[in-house]
Amino acid sequence: MADLGIDDIRALLSAKPRPVGWPARRARIEEVGAAWPAAPDIALESISIDGMPAEWSCAPTSDSSRALLFFHGGGYCSGSIVSHRRMATEAGRAARARALAVAFRLAPEHPFPAAYDDALKAWRFLREEGFSADQIAIGGDSAGGGLTLALIMRLRDLGEALPACAWLASPWTDLTLSGETLATKDGVDPLLHKPYLEELAQAYAPAGVDRRDPRLSPLFGDLAGLPPLLIQVGSSETLLADSTRLAAAAGAADVSVTLEIWPHMIHAWLLWNARLEEGRRALTHAGAFMQSCFAKDS
Repeated sequence: MADLGIDDIRALLSAKPRPVGWPARRARIEEVGAAWPAAPDIALESISIDGMPAEWSCAPTSDSSRALLFFHGGGYCSGSIVSHRRMATEAGRAARARALAVAFRLAPEHPFPAAYDDALKAWRFLREEGFSADQIAIGGDSAGGGLTLALIMRLRDLGEALPACAWLASPWTDLTLSGETLATKDGVDPLLHKPYLEELAQAYAPAGVDRRDPRLSPLFGDLAGLPPLLIQVGSSETLLADSTRLAAAAGAADVSVTLEIWPHMIHAWLLWNARLEEGRRALTHAGAFMQSCFAKDS
């Protein structure tokens, strides 16, 4: 199949009315994701982590001693292993690691701290399976990027060994929705607008929980001591400022940060890597970054 351009992706996204309600939204993201399944050379294995569904994927070139723990996007309310399978499996290939995608519990049925606790459970599963912390990368897109940061900050605060690095694709780091690009990029972002993000944030954050809490909005937390970060974001995203402010704050805390702003790209454009050349290139960058961070004695 021929590649698509970013304008073609925009057209596909606008071809159907925006779904209303959680079941319809979840079905839509599954439909979009399933359009481009995992490549035929990817080996998949479904597992359960103490009742939480998860899926291993492995490319022929993957090093079985290294792992990418992947958290999918969807605003903590939708998204799944299926919707993000192509992205997770190709990220694992690029990193030359096995990828473990997990189906953490979703809001509003399971609000914070359900996903936060499931992330820690997934990490501890990898450690119990014998993976060295410095041979694990953690990453995800959108809410999965925010969850990645929240998990690593939790591990640091618990005094546990930290992963080799974090890969954040279009991360949602500020559930207070204070970024200026929510307004300045509203006209060019085809996916995320402030009213919808507000609905997601209200579904995930229980009443009485301060959305500035770093466990929900890691942008406002202490970022010192984190492992190297790669942040990838599109210039046409309302969440652009979630990435630029994070990069500045992490850099000021002496964290090694690589920030990539991809011209004209939309939120989580890496999802369309099967047909979008910029998605494949971004994954290649991410894979090279993760490989450079893994311990070299594997």
